[in-house]
Amino acid sequence: MADWHGSFTALVTPFHNGSLDEQALERLFDYQLAGGSAGIIPCATTGEGPTVSPEEFRRILGLALARAKGKAAVLAYTGTNDTVGTIAKTQQAEQMGADGALVVTPYYNKPTQEGLYQHFKAVAKATKLPIMLYNVPSRTGVSIQPETVARLAEIGNVVAIKEASGSLDQATQLVRLCGDRMAVFSGDDSLTLPMLAVGARGVVSVVANVLPRDTAKMVAAFFDGRIDEARRIHLKQFPLIRALFTETSPGPVKCALNLLGLCHADVRMPLVDVSDATRKLVKDELKNYGVLK
Repeated sequence: MADWHGSFTALVTPFHNGSLDEQALERLFDYQLAGGSAGIIPCATTGEGPTVSPEEFRRILGLALARAKGKAAVLAYTGTNDTVGTIAKTQQAEQMGADGALVVTPYYNKPTQEGLYQHFKAVAKATKLPIMLYNVPSRTGVSIQPETVARLAEIGNVVAIKEASGSLDQATQLVRLCGDRMAVFSGDDSLTLPMLAVGARGVVSVVANVLPRDTAKMVAAFFDGRIDEARRIHLKQFPLIRALFTETSPGPVKCALNLLGLCHADVRMPLVDVSDATRKLVKDELKNYGVLK
C-alpha cells in the first residue's frame, strides 16, 4: 500500500481562450518534477475540478500519468457530492493507472458523520486504489471529525487525509487517533510546518505550484532534523502564501504562474480574474521572494 509523504502539489489547470492549454500543462508537470515534488494532484480545488469536463479530466490525468509516472505519485481528484458518481470516477482513475485518489467530503448535501463514513467506505470498497480523504469545510460546508477518520483508517486502502480545516487542534487530534495508521497531510500552506511538528507526513500544497523546490526542501529539512532550515523557508514563504489567498484560489496562484511565464492566468467562470490590487500584491511578493525580477 502507498507510503505517501513529502510535498504534493495541488496543480492548477492552465486554460487559454476557454480551452485546456496542453503545452502549458506539460510545462507545469516538468516544473514540478524538476522541483522535486513527491506527488502531483490535478483537477482538484486548485485545478478548478468542478469546471473541468469529463473529457478534459481524462486528458489531463492521461498527460499527468505519461509525464510523471515513476517520477512522482499521481493522485486523481475523484470526489463529488454523489457517492455513485464518485465511485465511477475513482474506478475510471484506477483503470487509467493513477497511483491513488483524492476524495473530498461530499459538498452541499451536508451528510452526517455516519453519512460521511458510509460514503468513504463505499468508495474505498469499490476500488483497489489507495485513498486520500480530503477535509475542506470552508469549501464543502461539512467537516469530517477525527473520530470518523479513525473509523475509516481501519479500511485497508484509506491511507491518508488532506486536512484543510485550518485547525491545528483538529490536526493534532487526527494524528493522536490514527497517525499510526494513516498519513496526515497539511491542506493549508501556512500550517504545514506546525502540522509537521505534531506528526503530519507532508503537505498538499498550493504554493508549490510556484515554489516546488523550496516547499519540498522545507518538508525534507524538517524530517532530516534541520528544523532551523525548515523554519527559515516557512517564514520566507509566509508573505507569498498570504498573497496567494487574498482572493479565491486559484486566481492568485494562476496570476503568479503567469507572471513567471509558466501559463496564462485564465480562470473559468464563475471565477474571474484577480483584481489589479491582488495582481500587484502577488507581483510584489514574488519580487520580495527573489523569483521575479
